[in-house]
Amino acid sequence: MKLTDEDITLKGDRVIAHVPSIKDKALRINLNEHIYGTFSEIGAGQETVRHFFRSGGSSGTIAKAMSAYDKDFSDAIYGVEEDGRYVTESRLKKMLSHEVKIIESRLKRDKHPNKVFFSYANTVATIDFAKQFKGHGWVGIKYQVEPDEDYNEITLHIRFKETDARLQQETLGILGVNLIYGAFYKYNDPKKLLRYLYDHLDKDQLEIDTINFSGPRFADVDNRLMSLQLVKNGMTDAVMFDPNGHNVLPAAVLYKKNILALRGSFRPVTKVNMDMYEKSYKMFLEENKVDKDKTLVVFEITLSNLRSEGEIDERDFMDRAELLCSLGQTVMISNFQEYYKVVEYFSSYTKARMGLAMGVSNLVDIFDEKYYRHLSGGILEAFGKLFYRDLKVFLYPMKDEDGNVIDSETLKVHPRMKELFKFFKFNGKVIDIANVDPDNLDIFSREVLKMINKGKTGWEDMLPPGIAELIKKNHLFGYDPKKLLSEQNNTPNSTTV
Repeated sequence: MKLTDEDITLKGDRVIAHVPSIKDKALRINLNEHIYGTFSEIGAGQETVRHFFRSGGSSGTIAKAMSAYDKDFSDAIYGVEEDGRYVTESRLKKMLSHEVKIIESRLKRDKHPNKVFFSYANTVATIDFAKQFKGHGWVGIKYQVEPDEDYNEITLHIRFKETDARLQQETLGILGVNLIYGAFYKYNDPKKLLRYLYDHLDKDQLEIDTINFSGPRFADVDNRLMSLQLVKNGMTDAVMFDPNGHNVLPAAVLYKKNILALRGSFRPVTKVNMDMYEKSYKMFLEENKVDKDKTLVVFEITLSNLRSEGEIDERDFMDRAELLCSLGQTVMISNFQEYYKVVEYFSSYTKARMGLAMGVSNLVDIFDEKYYRHLSGGILEAFGKLFYRDLKVFLYPMKDEDGNVIDSETLKVHPRMKELFKFFKFNGKVIDIANVDPDNLDIFSREVLKMINKGKTGWEDMLPPGIAELIKKNHLFGYDPKKLLSEQNNTPNSTTV
């Protein structure tokens, strides 16, 4: 038998994962006689369906391809949006549902018993002529895996990073093929499906900042975990979900809002966290030009915090998310280690007032120069970004080792930073949170977590009302009633229930 170069392996060779080309992906879909659907693309040409036309065999896959570019045509087909906008999740979902209804009504099941239908759609705005707005869009697919099965749906929001409209169009086309291919051939592993969206793409070309899975094949998928993957994989810097646990588009919820942010581990959320929130929120609303109806509170967890003990523990992440959502809070997971990056991120969506609520130890870290050595302007550059938009820091006191209460008046920073701190303090950039319950200053989430893990008692009183019950009911943070009984009986190896 004659050997080819593909049959020969050498010592030291490593296995390289084969990534199908975009043409191969489109061709595989086309050659499947059961997959049949529609393409509706608005705003960047028909870039996705173009790959299917060019790969060959498209007549067995493409039932219809269209672009309703004119707004009146689009409204006549898909309906009028209440806000008058077209590049929205609502418009995308209407496009998907409308096209599925059409294909179901025009292709009878008795004639096509084995067909699995799909509808792919996108509505995007590419970079404007002045190149001030780089562009963004919504992309999605509604599809079946079996003919008699209900439809699954994957929707995602993208932000273009390229500065040329033609390049953005090509990027969108590749993403569309990756999404359709992944929907059919990677639906059993949503995490991999997510990574494969970047096949033949670079993260410098495209950002995916929101994704949602729904339908029978994704019944066990928690979209908050999928959001976490976006940040973990470097696909975006921050994701958000609302008090109901639903992924939300950051741009939509932050747009023109006054923002109060609280950063923490929330592992678990304690009375200190909620007292800091309630008191700082009240102070923030008393600020000039802060309208309660246009104000959003964000509880932020950084990725570095989630990695505090090595690899990210998804169960631990979900426990924190569940507690914060149960308290009616909006949660943000970010890749920002420094506070000034958080403020920069918020500033890209709003010009309104901003506030940061934090403890004394966090403020001490902000005035530590070592965190800004990578900046050409050092700590002054960071502070220029942090405080330039009239930002206020609401400072929660702490106790030192001797039991003395430390606030902005008694806080000690590095001697080189002393005058800088006094400047911000004098100009009202740092404001103390007053009337704090002294008992709260003895509560630390890490100590509460140790007590829960070791089955000790007494931690319940350190948490907000209802949180302890939720932890016990759902066995969050490693809570195990067996450990409690073992501790009470002083028999660590006891298996008594």
